[in-house]
Amino acid sequence: MNTPNPSENIALVIVDHGSTRGESNRVLEEFAALFAATKPYAIVEPAHMEISEPLIATAFKKCVDRGATKVVVVPYFLAPGKHWHKDIPALSAAASAACGGVPFLVSAPIGSHPLMADLIDDRVKHCLKKAHDQAEECEYCAGTGRCRFNAG
Repeated sequence: MNTPNPSENIALVIVDHGSTRGESNRVLEEFAALFAATKPYAIVEPAHMEISEPLIATAFKKCVDRGATKVVVVPYFLAPGKHWHKDIPALSAAASAACGGVPFLVSAPIGSHPLMADLIDDRVKHCLKKAHDQAEECEYCAGTGRCRFNAG
């Protein structure tokens, strides 16, 4: 299946760990907005596993309130650790139960997807260019001075 079936009203909840740093949480929110604007899913909500709202339960309910009849919880994690094996499924099950048992599934984490090599290469190239004064700082490093070589 290349595109979602609109009759199923599938929603995505893209979930990260959550942080006490607001700027870290905004990265996920911005990514979820970008994903929603560029991919064929009518309902996409960001969520944090813990620490900060919206939590999985909040985002799940928002999806159901927007008409979702199935929810895919998408871990914005690199590896299938404890959160993927245990915590996210448990939190998703509780959110589903609170919404009348709306079916859900938890997708695989990002992992070692082939596109990750391209992404890392792109980041390294940009940082090297900045370190050699051939590029501006990226949105993450702006003002931090991180794109320079340091001696131990």
